[in-house]
Amino acid sequence: MDKENILQNLKDAGCNASTIDKILNLLSDIHNQEIFRLLSDHRGKLLDELHKNQKQIDCLDFLIFNLKQNN
Repeated sequence: MDKENILQNLKDAGCNASTIDKILNLLSDIHNQEIFRLLSDHRGKLLDELHKNQKQIDCLDFLIFNLKQNN
């Protein structure tokens, strides 16, 4: 992948400017382990947010179901 594609992918993945800068600087120095660690950290944050949102959706679904049952 070229640098522009990597930059766009990082932006699309919701990485902040600081993380993007770190990764792009590491790419030029070929520090793959550190890049993988940063990407894995960001992935973990996204996954935590996804699980939190899923739990909120489940609560809403439960409430909607119960309200429909009582009507």
